[in-house]
Amino acid sequence: MDSLIAQVVAIVRRMWKYRWTGLLVAWVVGAVGAVVVFVLPDRYEASARIYVDTQSILKPLMSGLTVQPNVEQQVVMLSRTLISRPTVEKLVRMADLDLKNQSKAQQEATIDTVTKNLSIQSTARDNLYTLSYRASDPETAKRVVQSFASIFVESSLGSSRKDTATAATFINEQIKTYEGKLEEAETRLKEFRLKNIQSMSSDGKDSASRLAESSAQLERARLEYREAVNARDSAKQQLDGERNHGTGASGASNSTVQSLLQESNLNVATPEIDSRLDAQRRNLDSLLQRFTEQHPDVIGTRKMIKDLEEQKRKEQAELRKAALAVPTMAGGPSGSLASQELTRLLATSEVQVAAMKARVDEYQARYSQALAAIKTAPQMEAEAAQLNRDYAINKKNYEDLVARREAAAISGDLDVTSGVVDFRVIDPPRALPQPVAPNRLLLLAGAMLGALVAGVFASFAASQLRPVFHDMMELRNKVELPILGVVTRLVTDSDRRLRRVDLIRFGAASGALVGLFVLGLTVMAILLSRQVV
Repeated sequence: MDSLIAQVVAIVRRMWKYRWTGLLVAWVVGAVGAVVVFVLPDRYEASARIYVDTQSILKPLMSGLTVQPNVEQQVVMLSRTLISRPTVEKLVRMADLDLKNQSKAQQEATIDTVTKNLSIQSTARDNLYTLSYRASDPETAKRVVQSFASIFVESSLGSSRKDTATAATFINEQIKTYEGKLEEAETRLKEFRLKNIQSMSSDGKDSASRLAESSAQLERARLEYREAVNARDSAKQQLDGERNHGTGASGASNSTVQSLLQESNLNVATPEIDSRLDAQRRNLDSLLQRFTEQHPDVIGTRKMIKDLEEQKRKEQAELRKAALAVPTMAGGPSGSLASQELTRLLATSEVQVAAMKARVDEYQARYSQALAAIKTAPQMEAEAAQLNRDYAINKKNYEDLVARREAAAISGDLDVTSGVVDFRVIDPPRALPQPVAPNRLLLLAGAMLGALVAGVFASFAASQLRPVFHDMMELRNKVELPILGVVTRLVTDSDRRLRRVDLIRFGAASGALVGLFVLGLTVMAILLSRQVV
């Protein structure tokens, strides 16, 4: 610790030898600093505050109908990226700052100057933005801030409108693409249906269901055909027996014919009513799979089936009466009443057998077609399912795109209204009458401190360049050689008097430097206080 203190004392003693050099440097640096402080031009600042209101009543009202972007995030991002070269170039043209530019270099210098002096500050929580600019002329600063505020508002609206237009253009292109896909899918579906129109059913049943239905209809027709054949054969036997017995048994034969008509309950063919009954029964089966017995459609279908069955019985009864009224054929040896009735019954049975035979043939053909179609049905159904699936997907995407286009159109109209994002100028552009820069008081204090530091550094540098040793131990440590002796200098009264005069001169010069700076700071503080008042 003692050695460290000794080194510090030695350095101070060396610097003291070159004190006048340091004082001269301090005076030069202080004078230059003071001149620079007073020569610097005044800088005036203009500012404006803008409030961005993003809370509109239209937002909750249009929720679900429009695509609402995050307006707060857009405005914050705009405030961070607004000071860019294209924006500054536009600002220079709007504020007429390029009128004095004669060359490309001057234009670049103007753009750089505006970029450095332009600022935008925001409090994101309150959506309050402060635009400011500093210039040597307050009117110029105010004009720049006015132009900057206009660019800020127009950039926000322009970007949203551009995004809406870009989205609408993209959606329209996608809609055209899906329109073409829909047309192709509809064409393929139409061609497939035309190609397989005979194999397709309008009731929505698959091939296995149609085969089972055809099989059931065929079995029912065969049963009815066998019943009709048995009735005809029975009528033939009765007629043959009547002819063999002769006319003496005409009364008994008549009673036999009547009993035959009642017991056989012959089914007269009614093809139209039968087809309608089959259709209504199939419809009833389909309804029962979806609804209960109390459903109005089920009740109405059952009533219609009941009416058709009643109509069928009445028509069969009329056909039987008509058959009995047919004139007798040249049947047997006698023209008894029983023979005539049996002849009419036989004719009616022949008609019924022929009708049933035709029905059996028709159902047999349908069954054969269904049996042949069931072999190719899986592949056809798979193709139909694939076509329907592709068409359904394209149609869904097309409808979604159309809905989104309408939402984008409404969003665009919503963006251009004044109720969605409202820019309110809280403080209009205004330039302060007092300059805000440079801070001459602070700069002058800094110049004084810099002068003192420069003087001390100059003394230290001179002491290091031309060192002087004031102590024997310091010299021995420095040269690392033995010292044989020390010659002491005697200080006379004249030397002491000269030393005191020199010290007084140094103190006066140093005090004058510090006093001038203190005086300047005091005068400047008084002037600044008067300007504020």
